[in-house]
Amino acid sequence: MTLRLLPALFFLACSPVWLAAQDRAALTIPATDEGLPGAGPIRRADWFRQLWDQRRTAWATQVAADQGAVVFLGDSITQGWGDDLGKAFGSMKVANRGISGDTTRGILIRLQQDVLALHPSAVVLLAGTNDLEEKAGPPVIAGNIKLILAALKAHRADLPVVLCKVFPSAASKSRSAAQIQALNEQYAALVKDQPQVTLLETWKPFADAAGDALPAEFPDLLHPNEAGYLKWAAALRPVLATLGLTETGPDSFQNEEGFTSLFNGKDLTGWTFKDGAPFDGKTRSSDQRYLASNGRLVVTTPPEGSKLAQLWTVREFPKDFTLRLEFRATPDADSGVFLRGPQLQCRDYSLAGPFKNLTKYKPQDWNELEVVVTGATARCTCNGEVLDAAFKVPATGPIGLEGDRGQMEYRRIRIRE
Repeated sequence: MTLRLLPALFFLACSPVWLAAQDRAALTIPATDEGLPGAGPIRRADWFRQLWDQRRTAWATQVAADQGAVVFLGDSITQGWGDDLGKAFGSMKVANRGISGDTTRGILIRLQQDVLALHPSAVVLLAGTNDLEEKAGPPVIAGNIKLILAALKAHRADLPVVLCKVFPSAASKSRSAAQIQALNEQYAALVKDQPQVTLLETWKPFADAAGDALPAEFPDLLHPNEAGYLKWAAALRPVLATLGLTETGPDSFQNEEGFTSLFNGKDLTGWTFKDGAPFDGKTRSSDQRYLASNGRLVVTTPPEGSKLAQLWTVREFPKDFTLRLEFRATPDADSGVFLRGPQLQCRDYSLAGPFKNLTKYKPQDWNELEVVVTGATARCTCNGEVLDAAFKVPATGPIGLEGDRGQMEYRRIRIRE
């Protein structure tokens, strides 16, 4: 070997595209389906092979740097968000592991090297739309997702997973509304006994009246534009905050003069289940459904999809009062605030109603609820818009928070009597 060859060999050894032959072979698409896990389609068109090899080879050189990241796993919708996901989650460490055109079986095959090797702090999974185009049925697709979830759980039993429902598309894209809804129902059934998995409603926010994608956010009826990605990020942000991955700083809010806090922002002191002991000093309720975290009182998403729970103040409030609080709901979440007993619906109003025509409601953002009780009625507003001008209330009773569907967060809960 001449000395002139050494610089070239050194360059190849240090290049991100250089890998040992056996390592490169492990990153390529298997030639046949024989012996592979899962079922259904695996794409092998030339363009897909090249993209698969290119992205996976680059990722193989980033394993050390991406340790502990939140891994976003999927297909072109995930890939199209970019390596930094548009910086939608602040300083949260992310790793984009989306490959355009990939199917759920393809994702299953590459799970070990692309995801588990990173020892992720959480995984956000959106997949299944390409399987539909390849004529796979919802049971086959859901079967692959089940295997993916099982592998993630086997890697780490409490690894948080956010399973996003498949976005709407269109029959013209070989992805009819009926097919997608059937697939999302299968996904919901999969996670009913998996508390480490949060199923996120990411179909309803993007669907029109016919169940197809909104062109304003999906111009080609398949891939989101910037507005679509912003809406997806907004849907994810509350869940990621509850997992302790974002919004980890304390709340610096100070009460207005005359108001006292009903929630100290640190634990559930002063709150209880009916006929139960107070949760003083505890950060979670006995059923794990209610959680105090960084100034937020969170009603977490139930694995069952919908499950009623009610948390009440230990105190009762017989005097006239003004109650103020802020709430943030994941898409289509359903909750409520009890006023001495009766329930005022507090939901993702734009999807779950009943106040769908509010002009100031901010989906997946913080909204202020104010309740002014005078005698036997309460005037209730959201961001200044009237919800009910004469809500009937009894003479006394506690304040309560309900959990039903989706995740609801409350903060800055305060009262002036």
